[in-house]
Amino acid sequence: MFENREEAARLLLRKLGKFVGLKNLLILAIPRGGVVTGKIVAEKLNSLFDILVIKKVGAPQNPELALGAVGPEDTVYWDENIIRSINVTEEDLKGLKLQKEKERNDREIKFRSFQKARDIKNKIVILVDDGVATGATVLCAQKYLKKNKAKRIILAIPVIAKDTYQEIDKNFDEIIFLKKVENFYAVGQFYKEFPQAEDRDVIKLLDYT
Repeated sequence: MFENREEAARLLLRKLGKFVGLKNLLILAIPRGGVVTGKIVAEKLNSLFDILVIKKVGAPQNPELALGAVGPEDTVYWDENIIRSINVTEEDLKGLKLQKEKERNDREIKFRSFQKARDIKNKIVILVDDGVATGATVLCAQKYLKKNKAKRIILAIPVIAKDTYQEIDKNFDEIIFLKKVENFYAVGQFYKEFPQAEDRDVIKLLDYT
């Protein structure tokens, strides 16, 4: 169990030494919790830093169940296996997608102010979050990064569900993690302190003015 996100980031850095000072390196954090971890990683690796705003799409009757996720530039990932297993229509999916895209766009505007997203083309991208449960969010992020021609896409997380790792490993050039666990219910179960990261915390860490 990690003490907090800050400790998890410091431990994760022990596995990221080969990236220190690397040219064309970009650390992308998924808000909100991932930004705490990602900022520390970027500072220690002396790397460019930015966010990648992704919004999970939850099931109508169970918002915690991820049907997929939406990202920038109309990037959408759907978990077809989960969708087939529940009673959800194409109309439902369309409505959920539109709702989450609006929420995602609103959050992007709030976080960025007048700051443009960093260029991804030909960058070695390390995608950072505070943990991965179902993988929907990071798979949507990977889809966006691939579309924008990132040179390499590396996922770096403190903890990941074992079955998710097996499912998503092929989508990344490398996955770097500290813990791969079977009984995974929520990311917060692996942290002693896991406060809700607020929008103001993200904006402060981004140093946008």
